[in-house]
Amino acid sequence: MQVLADEHGNVMHLFERDCSVQRCHQKVVEFAPSVVLTPERRTEVCNLALKLMKSVHYQNAATIEFLATPEQFYFIEVNPRVQVEHTVTELITGVDIVKAQIRIAAGEDLHQDIGLPHQADLHFHGAAIQCRVTTEDPENNFMPDTGRVLTYHAPGGTGVRLDGNVYSGYVVTPYFDSLLVKCCTKGDDFAEARVKMLRALHEFRLRGVKTNIPFMVNVLRHPTFVAGNCSTTFIDEHPELFRFDHQPDTPIQLLRYISNVTVNGFAGVTKQKHLNSAELPQPRYSQLQPTSATAGKTVKDILDEQGATAAMDYVKKQSQVLLTDTTMRDAHQSLFATRMRTHNMLPAMKIYDQAMPNLFSVESWGGATFDVCYRFLGEDPWVRLRLLKKYMPHTLQQMLLRASNAVGYQNYPDNVLKRFIDHSAKVGVDVFRIFDSLNWIEQMQRSIEYVRETGKIAEGTMCFTGDFLSSTEHKYTLDYYMQLAQSLIDAGAQMIGIKDMAGLLKPQAAYELVGHLKAKFDVPIHLHTHDTTGNGVATYVAATKAGVDVVDVAMAAMAGTTSQPSMGTFYYALEGDQRQPVLNMHNVEVLNQYWAGVRPLYHDFSNGINAPQPDLYRTEMPGGQYSNLKQ
Repeated sequence: MQVLADEHGNVMHLFERDCSVQRCHQKVVEFAPSVVLTPERRTEVCNLALKLMKSVHYQNAATIEFLATPEQFYFIEVNPRVQVEHTVTELITGVDIVKAQIRIAAGEDLHQDIGLPHQADLHFHGAAIQCRVTTEDPENNFMPDTGRVLTYHAPGGTGVRLDGNVYSGYVVTPYFDSLLVKCCTKGDDFAEARVKMLRALHEFRLRGVKTNIPFMVNVLRHPTFVAGNCSTTFIDEHPELFRFDHQPDTPIQLLRYISNVTVNGFAGVTKQKHLNSAELPQPRYSQLQPTSATAGKTVKDILDEQGATAAMDYVKKQSQVLLTDTTMRDAHQSLFATRMRTHNMLPAMKIYDQAMPNLFSVESWGGATFDVCYRFLGEDPWVRLRLLKKYMPHTLQQMLLRASNAVGYQNYPDNVLKRFIDHSAKVGVDVFRIFDSLNWIEQMQRSIEYVRETGKIAEGTMCFTGDFLSSTEHKYTLDYYMQLAQSLIDAGAQMIGIKDMAGLLKPQAAYELVGHLKAKFDVPIHLHTHDTTGNGVATYVAATKAGVDVVDVAMAAMAGTTSQPSMGTFYYALEGDQRQPVLNMHNVEVLNQYWAGVRPLYHDFSNGINAPQPDLYRTEMPGGQYSNLKQ
């Protein structure tokens, strides 16, 4: 029973606190008011406490302790001071007991000076609970733990009060009490205060020392406590309170892992021989054999001079299949997590126009490159794009655009998307491969519209999955892709891209899909796949026979497995076929030798895949994900 008394003869009580939840006669959880105390018993006990303190002319704050049974109550002792659990009384009465005690000591009157209401006007509101968060280990007989608090995040919110001095870096010694913080909650009733306390205990993030929080959670969840009917032997009588559901300490485990990797490196990755990109043999213009575009102009020249429609007409008229080289974008994304730096691309950039003037495009930007430039490489992706335009003025620069997500991982407002597309087109992007991983047309419509407004090429792309050749495939059927292509063309797409991210498109399926698309639609078809299964070249050959206009390939040194099929291998696979792409293989090999020197620089980021993975037809994992999972 909390009491305040001054030197002017005023004595008042602030109602009771229930401190029954104890261990070895030490309080663990306290709450006010008591749930099981009847109003009549409350009045009786409170009046007895007042009578006792008046009889000794007491002055100060005090707590009178009683032991209650269902039939009777018994006086134990008077604590002539403020007790640890005074907080719950303050929460339900609104009286600052500590401040009142100091003012009483200064000789002030409880009512006239301090402003407390008279006893008849004082009422409690709601209910409050206090849990003492200590470093006592409930699994080791409550032995106090010591050490440094590595992480401390406190709970908060309406009705949560914390009294303590713990912080990140706080050192718990064996020389003082193990109490870290008193966590108190207030609610409209006991049930609400209990729920708030459970939330608060769960919100604590206290790492570095053991605490009794799991034990107190068990106490608050126990049916006896929920009923507010605990006795002083409650803890001793319920061994189930000591059964804990141990959860992995993920934050600490992650912190230790990152610290270990930062200092010691990745397990199994040893320091390799020093490689200096400046010492790599640089491809030179003098090494190239003369070659020129078959029409005297490249696709890029036609786009710049006559526009996107003329460029697409040119592509459709070509008897030979055209190529997109992904070496500077998706190839290294799929092999070593997009880590290739701009300065390793520069030597190749400078001779691409002259070495391969009959390419359709070079995929060099967008997708993960934008994100990785900022987060990992410390580069400006816009600078890379300007350099590509500067050194490859006659080659189309192609980017991967995640529709309304642009190059991010959330959808952006239309005005942001338009500004991004406008600026990308201005700086150097010619072909926008626009896709949505769920083939959601509404997500792609704005992007297609904004690209068309820039005068550049909008390639509406459908992500391929499933196996429409299988009798068990009921969703991703051939009809599904035909309807999707129609929707993309209706949205304004000037090309149809088939983005086979996981390498699931088998040769016969490619032949049928491309054949049907070419038969129905008067737009170029652009096929992209990954060679993870080892079937990439076979798939491209079948698609070429069906009339595909453009396929994505990579330089041999940067091709295969999770990357795209090899440019050279595909070229020789079509030898003797009238659709064999126009390439000078001597020039291709000059570039390939350079890329063969670049790739070992990024060995530590490699995904480790060095053989075909035919099980991919079951797991359906995209090529880029294979390498990203290693980082």
